Amino acid sequence: MIDDTILGVDLGWVSQLESIGYRWVDGDERLVDPIAAAKELGANTVRLRVFVNPPEYGFWVKPSKEFRGHEVKGGLVMLGFCDKDGVTEVAKRVKANGMRLMIDFHYSDHFADPMFQDIPDAWADLDIKEMTEKVAAHTREVLTALREAGAAPEYVQVGNEINTGLLLPVGSKAEHPAELMQFLNAGYMAVKEVCPQTCVVTHISMGHILDQVQGFFDVFFAHDGKTDMIGLSYYPAWFQEKHDTEGFLDVLNQVSRLYGKPLVLSEIGGCDNEEEETYKLLSDTLTLVKRVEGAGLKGMVYWEPETNRAVMPDAYPLGAARLAGKKKLQYTKALSAYRDYVETGDGCQKTDVKCS
Repeated sequence: MIDDTILGVDLGWVSQLESIGYRWVDGDERLVDPIAAAKELGANTVRLRVFVNPPEYGFWVKPSKEFRGHEVKGGLVMLGFCDKDGVTEVAKRVKANGMRLMIDFHYSDHFADPMFQDIPDAWADLDIKEMTEKVAAHTREVLTALREAGAAPEYVQVGNEINTGLLLPVGSKAEHPAELMQFLNAGYMAVKEVCPQTCVVTHISMGHILDQVQGFFDVFFAHDGKTDMIGLSYYPAWFQEKHDTEGFLDVLNQVSRLYGKPLVLSEIGGCDNEEEETYKLLSDTLTLVKRVEGAGLKGMVYWEPETNRAVMPDAYPLGAARLAGKKKLQYTKALSAYRDYVETGDGCQKTDVKCS
């Protein structure tokens, strides 16, 4: 039983940024641990991604690709040190800070999202049965390492932003929904085998667009997909849209009614150079925790607040930190929406999420 709102931060780049000399400071220019500093700002959960066999140097040359009628430019992107061992080391730091842990399995050697759900190179020649076994084995291996390190996660995502499916093309939602569900359910059962109390999250992007959510989860549940929570990404900035609290509330209420599962915003973020606007995005969205029907919304996770566009090879703009000197980063006001939520008494929301 989880007893309060998820106030999360995805910190998958921390260890790689540290390896190239970046440090974090507080308002008095004192060095701080980025995990502890996020906790000081109200965060209680850290999300970490896992890749299968990522490049040792932690970078990927992402190809350009057409998506939703637009050409999306590729280029060099930072992956983070997100293999099993790298994630375990950061997970131990998370637990040492008294925070909860969400593990996000991408089932790829690099970022997986609606554009890229690439089969890991080592799995490329496997048949469906063998690939299903690999999904289960990889999930068990990583979670066993975490458990043995004293860092068993409270939440696990089986797949990341899987609108189009998993392990494409063989796990395509549109063309091979039965195979997709075979993969996802193998991951679900592997989680329960190693960590029976852990909540399994099924995560898609474009969570503010009802057609996207329903288009995936109608198929998911029609093919007996197993999950404990529905995870949604919410990025108005990517869609060049103004945050619409009431419109998003309507979508979340409809999703809650349709599927009867608790919801979490697995990813949310705003522009790093608009800290007031991003603070308001988080603050406004947190009010929905108490407004979604049946206490259906359990919280949110900010995707990579520890960085700034000037640090990233692809100029990723939705961090929540500023440069505060040479190779020094400092969280902006944005993330303090979490602390304010707790201090005003709004953060005492109880949930009835049962994960076993």
